[in-house]
Amino acid sequence: MNNEAAIFALDIGTRSVVGVILQEKDGSYQILDMIMKEHDERAMLDGQIHDVLAVAKVIGEIKEELEKKHGPLKRVSVAAAGRALKTERASATLHIAGKPMMTKEDVIHLELTAVQYAQAKLAARQAEGESHHYYCVGYSVIDYKIDGETIGSLIDQQGTEAAVEVIATFLPKLVVESLLAALQRAQLEMEALTLEPIAAINVLIPPTMRRLNVALVDIGAGTSDIAITDLGTVTAYGMVPIAGDEITEAISDHYLLDFPLAEKAKRELSLKKTVTITDILGFETEVTREEMIAAISGAIDKLAHAISQEILLLNNGKPPKAVMLVGGGSLTPELPKRLAEKLKLPENRVAIRGIDAIQKLELTPEIARHGPELVTPIGIAIAAKQNPVQYISVFVNGQIIRLFDMKRLTVGDCLLAAGIPFNKLYGKPGLASVVTLNGQTVTLPGTYGKPPIILKNGVSSSLDEEVNDGDQIAVKKGEDGEPASVQLKDLLDEIPSKKITINDKQYEIKAAIYQNGHPVSPEALVHDRDIIVIKMPETIEQALKKLNLSHLLDETKPFIVQINRFVIELKSFSGKLYRNGIEAKPDSPFADGDRFEIINGTKPTIQQLAEATNVRLTYSIPIIFNGEHITLSKNVAEFYKEGQLLKEDDFVENGATLELIEKKIEPFIFQDIFSYVQINIPPAASANFTLLKNGEPAAFYEPLAPGDELQIVWHATNAETK
Repeated sequence: MNNEAAIFALDIGTRSVVGVILQEKDGSYQILDMIMKEHDERAMLDGQIHDVLAVAKVIGEIKEELEKKHGPLKRVSVAAAGRALKTERASATLHIAGKPMMTKEDVIHLELTAVQYAQAKLAARQAEGESHHYYCVGYSVIDYKIDGETIGSLIDQQGTEAAVEVIATFLPKLVVESLLAALQRAQLEMEALTLEPIAAINVLIPPTMRRLNVALVDIGAGTSDIAITDLGTVTAYGMVPIAGDEITEAISDHYLLDFPLAEKAKRELSLKKTVTITDILGFETEVTREEMIAAISGAIDKLAHAISQEILLLNNGKPPKAVMLVGGGSLTPELPKRLAEKLKLPENRVAIRGIDAIQKLELTPEIARHGPELVTPIGIAIAAKQNPVQYISVFVNGQIIRLFDMKRLTVGDCLLAAGIPFNKLYGKPGLASVVTLNGQTVTLPGTYGKPPIILKNGVSSSLDEEVNDGDQIAVKKGEDGEPASVQLKDLLDEIPSKKITINDKQYEIKAAIYQNGHPVSPEALVHDRDIIVIKMPETIEQALKKLNLSHLLDETKPFIVQINRFVIELKSFSGKLYRNGIEAKPDSPFADGDRFEIINGTKPTIQQLAEATNVRLTYSIPIIFNGEHITLSKNVAEFYKEGQLLKEDDFVENGATLELIEKKIEPFIFQDIFSYVQINIPPAASANFTLLKNGEPAAFYEPLAPGDELQIVWHATNAETK
């Protein structure tokens, strides 16, 4: 073409290919030429080229025909079918406990990880299952979260876990590659690429209208493409595999028509009140518009139902404010009315929009007779001029990557296209150690892995740095973190201790540290699966043992003796242990700041032991003999140790085993007095005497009672008597 302002665009549809040439002048567009040719065979299916040669043949025919009028055509703008777009939602999380505050690079890395997860989810549903066989043509963040709570931004945030949810849009590479192949066969270069829904929206719904919730439905032959606008942007794309062919097949089935004749009848239906048809048996019939609509009412309802359900699905279950219909299939009789009923919208909110609705487009009478079927081709040409989409080539780790340039491309986009897994770019955290501390499991994390090293043209780069055609990108996985290395003192923070006072002297007791059963110092390193026990003495006895003062408790043990095989505890001779002034036992607990007093026990004598055990060692009575007071006494109980008789002043050891022999108490008799007194016979006395008890004569065997007065009266010799 001689005029550089002219634009050549192709709309390659399921049933036909439309070629248009537009010229821009002073911000307005004029259609210089338009050609539509149908495919000779089913070379397209659901917007995807299945027979490149057949499609290239039709493109070549259109190109040659236009070149006759407008000169050589070398470059062309085309559109990828909106039905080929795939959207996925996915989330990614990042454990950030103990890490520095999140940076912009961390957030971008997390977002791209979520995009890659979405890409993987999409690939899992496809036959080939290769996630990098899709172009990511854009993504939006739905929300950020810290520890499950939604937050506006993750930058400079701290917590335990950061999360992001995205909705990403993808285009299969196969769609683009097949378009390129068909164009190359027709000796055309791709000047720009857009998306069919974007093309139609750009010319029918300018950005100022996109704050409204509107659905645009492009009804072709094989599929119906749907795009939803809201809040100033295109929020969703969708497709249903039902369109104009469904109506054509219904006419064909009902009236026994060949498919091309049924298609001709369908087109006449929108223009005429009666349609003349000839069935496969050769019978010609004239059918009224009303009769044919009634015959295919079920198919029309099916199409309206499928489109309305997809609109509701894409629009979060609620009908949009309005619906615009474009494409040849939009001319299906009563479709706008039935679609309004399905969506519970007023009839005037569902309308067919033709090329007359395109702003700043000059129409010739020949072009003006066309309707909504030309909206998308014209939109492709204008969108390609206003928002061209091109390819750039970059190298990632030496591999050439071709990117679908629909937006500002970054290093992150290049890595996505190269199929490099983002979740493996960061170095792995160092191995953690899991230890048991006083019965509780404690995980000691290793150091965090380092971020990847990213170079663009040999210079350090970030994921969001813009790339240009021919850039060389190199990425190297970040270094892994170091295994956990912690000393016991770091694990414990502070070693427990208590201060106590014993007999007015202060002591400090520190907890003992045991590692796998062995005592260790606080500087010892902790290893994986170690069993760490921190033991603080719990009882008074354990505290004294820790202080090497266990011997103090020896004196506080109960005083116990065994007498004739009976064990007897004598508390009066036991030592005493006082805690804060109150008697306590060695197995009692103690607390920081307690004061203890330890009083030693005593060793009793046999006499004291007998008194303590209510044992009577002697039997005594007082008497008067010849005017002198005398106490008569005799042993009635004896203690033996290992067969040896113990005296009353012998000491008894704690834990001694004694034998007690008790005698029957017999009364004292007169003759017992002679063991206590010295009998002197007067010189003048004879050998004869008289025993008196209380003044009365008594015998040697006369029993005595306490207080008895005894006398021996000696008789004079015979000479004195004479």
